[in-house]
Amino acid sequence: MRYVIIGAGAVGGTIGVLLDQAERHVTLVARGAHLDAIRARGLTLRRPDGEITARLTAVDGPDDRPLPADTVLVLTVKSQDTAGALAAWVDAPVAGGGTAGERLPLVTAQNGVANERAALRLFADVHPVCVWLPATHLDPGVVVSNGHPHPGMLHIGRYPGGADDTDRAIAADLDAAGFVAPVRADVLRWKYGKLLSNLGNGLQALLGQGIPDALAERVRAEGVAALAAAGIAHTSPEEEKAERGDLVGQRPVDGEARSGGSTWQSLARGTGSTEVDHLNGEVALLGRLHGVATPVNVAVQRAVRRAVRERIAAGAFPLVELEKMIA
Repeated sequence: MRYVIIGAGAVGGTIGVLLDQAERHVTLVARGAHLDAIRARGLTLRRPDGEITARLTAVDGPDDRPLPADTVLVLTVKSQDTAGALAAWVDAPVAGGGTAGERLPLVTAQNGVANERAALRLFADVHPVCVWLPATHLDPGVVVSNGHPHPGMLHIGRYPGGADDTDRAIAADLDAAGFVAPVRADVLRWKYGKLLSNLGNGLQALLGQGIPDALAERVRAEGVAALAAAGIAHTSPEEEKAERGDLVGQRPVDGEARSGGSTWQSLARGTGSTEVDHLNGEVALLGRLHGVATPVNVAVQRAVRRAVRERIAAGAFPLVELEKMIA
């Protein structure tokens, strides 16, 4: 199969480079200075055990040439960019007739749980991935991957449920690239468990490493309550820890630990948007639908949007201001 990685940032860049190293056919989709750097110098992946620079085909979107019929589209953009990416690729022609939305599998390797429903409106064949992949993208042409001994664990299945031969074929390629890629019919249960852990991303983006334990516990407790009220199953931290075991940990790269998670990186890079409305905002939505109060998650949403608007640096939001917003 041929892979088109739509969003060559931390997650997409790591997956793309390592699939290329496993001799799979990979095209990266990027934009701006990152695209220019990849075209000029290749994409450099820095890992605990060394550095790889892959010279990959890089584009900014589809063109008029039909995509090969064995193409897999892998969506790795942040959730706030999903709609634009889907619109750009859904009507891309495919060799032999038809469009990408009609004929090609779309893999959603993204945080959050709203992307799959959005994708299924346009694509007939959607495959969610629960992403555990500690990586960072701050500089054009460079991705830092701290995962060790495996770079990440990527559960894959079908949406809205089940698993098929496409999942197994993609998982085999990911395994060959060094990832741990379990095929799970209940992949959404894993994604909802990951959503709960991702609720701390906004807190980290705002406060850096100095997050009060009580605040972290409150943001997760609201998420657990909202999922329970909605009747949505999710994995537990104990189940997730047992699944990862010693397979995916984190190690420094060139003596430096990972700087911060995906929302922190968006603030650090000044991208002008974050995924907070699809993480903490998912809990706020479920709370409003099912009568569960979620004041901490709502405040985190508001504070992160304010940090973006006022260009407050990652980790520099005053704790006292956040506490006022919660109150």
